[in-house]
Amino acid sequence: MARIKPQALLIQSKKKKGSTRISVPTILFCSLIVLLILLSLITTYKHWSQSRSRGQTRTGLSNFENVDEIADSKKYDLPGYAVLNTSKGNITIELFKDGSPEIVDKFLDLCQKGHFKGMPFHHVIKNYVILGGHSQDSGGIEDWTSKRKFHRQLPTSPKHEAFMLGTTKIKEDSKAFQLFITTAPIPDSNDKLYMFGRVIKGVDVVQEIEEVDTDTHYRPKSPVGIINVILQQVI
Repeated sequence: MARIKPQALLIQSKKKKGSTRISVPTILFCSLIVLLILLSLITTYKHWSQSRSRGQTRTGLSNFENVDEIADSKKYDLPGYAVLNTSKGNITIELFKDGSPEIVDKFLDLCQKGHFKGMPFHHVIKNYVILGGHSQDSGGIEDWTSKRKFHRQLPTSPKHEAFMLGTTKIKEDSKAFQLFITTAPIPDSNDKLYMFGRVIKGVDVVQEIEEVDTDTHYRPKSPVGIINVILQQVI
């Protein structure tokens, strides 16, 4: 077996103990990898934040939509018809829930409180209007009679046609809530009348009430009025 010379052993030892320093290209490559990882993490976080924000926005919009849907459903859950049980028979009214929501709400509230039970028709102007209310003050009857004199000359609105249910301007006092049923087109030059329903059944009853005998102040000589009101969603 050949012996290795001492000089050759020294050279081999130096080769084994060669330099352990990392080269510049290796450092640059590793730095690039780390940078790519950081960019990937930042992009992922931004995407997650945007998705979360959109989800919260959609949830908020959905909540608003749900509130609107609940409000609409409550509105359409309200009774759409009122049956006036009068001393002459029943009069069925279709309520304008969409056209006059505030007046209809007030009317429904008063119905549930029994406000219209026993309400008399205190003035009847033939071929014009039937007025009802707990207050029988005739102070405003002149306004109705003047309307009657000139209604053929004044323009009329479609919502003021015959056989409509309405009220005058509402005051805070519920006793001031008066009802009237038109029996002919009515002008409203000063916008004091609110129509919130129309007669769909019982026109003959309205006409029978219209034919009662009255005194010179248009007050019925014999009592006639509303016994009670029945609310219905369908008829």
